[in-house]
Amino acid sequence: MWFRNLQIFRLTSEWAYTTDSLSQALHKGLFHGCGATDRVARGWVPPRGEDGELVFSVAHQQLIALGVEQKLLPASVVRQYALAKLTEIEAAQGYKPGRKQRRDVTDQLEIELLPRAFVKRGLTYVWIDPVNRWLLVDASSSTRADEVMEHLKLSLGELPITLVKTQLAAASAMTQWLAAGHAPGGFSIDRDCELCAAAEERAAVRYVRHNLDSDEVRSHIAAGKAATRLALTWNDRISFVLTEQLQVKRVAFLDLLKEDAERQNENADDLFAANFTLMCGELAQLLGDLLEALGGEGE
Repeated sequence: MWFRNLQIFRLTSEWAYTTDSLSQALHKGLFHGCGATDRVARGWVPPRGEDGELVFSVAHQQLIALGVEQKLLPASVVRQYALAKLTEIEAAQGYKPGRKQRRDVTDQLEIELLPRAFVKRGLTYVWIDPVNRWLLVDASSSTRADEVMEHLKLSLGELPITLVKTQLAAASAMTQWLAAGHAPGGFSIDRDCELCAAAEERAAVRYVRHNLDSDEVRSHIAAGKAATRLALTWNDRISFVLTEQLQVKRVAFLDLLKEDAERQNENADDLFAANFTLMCGELAQLLGDLLEALGGEGE
C-alpha cells in the first residue's frame, strides 16, 4: 500500500466523519458492475478486499477505494459494423439510408455490441487523515481526482473539502529554488524539471537526468521561463515530482522503508496495515514540510 501520486485536498472544520459514519455513508454509493448496456460503472469497494469493510482504519488514518469498470468499445468498431449493416439496407431498399436511419442503426449496433465488449477495471485509493486534515487521492490526473470527488459528494451529500492554497505559488517557488541551486528545508533538487515561458506559445524546455545546477538552466529562467515541474527528494527518504498545480507525482519511497515493514510483518494483513501506517506517517511529515517551503497555507 504505497501511493504513487498525490492529488492534495484539505478537510474543512465541518468534516466530522468517524470510521463507522463514513462507512455508512459510502454504502449509498456501493460499486455495481456494468449492466449489459452500460459503458462505465463506479462505486466504493473494500480497499483490502474484505467483504463489508468499505473503510480501512488504523492509527486514526482511513483508506477508501473507488472501483471503476469501463466497457472498451472503440467508435471505429461500431462504425465498421454500422457500415456493413447500412450497405445491406441500401441493397435491400435501393437507395442510401438517410441521416436519421444511419444514426438509428449506429445506436442500435452500439447497444448490441456493448454486452460483448471487453471490460477494464481499476481502483483509485483515497487516504483520509482526520488528524492533520488531509485528503489525498492516488491519481496521476486531476480528472481522476474529480471523478472521486464527484462520487464522494454523491455519497456524503456534501463535500467539506477544499483545495490547498499556499502563500507562494508552486511555480514561483520552484523557479526560485532552481535559480538559487538549492531547495529549502529537507528538500534537495534532483535531475528532472520542465521550464515554460509565460508567452502564449508556452515554449518549454525539459531536462531529464540532467544536472540542474547550471548556467544553462539559470539562463532560461533569466529569459523569463518558470518551472512547471521539478523533481525533488525529501530528507533522503521520498523522491517525487512537484507540479505547478501543487500535484505530487512519481512518488518513490526509499526501499529501506519498505524492507523494514516487510521484515517486521510476515502476515499479509499485518503488512498491509504496517505499510499504510508507515506511508501515512511519512507523507504527513512531507506535506507539512512542503507547505512550510511554500510559505505556509494561504487564505
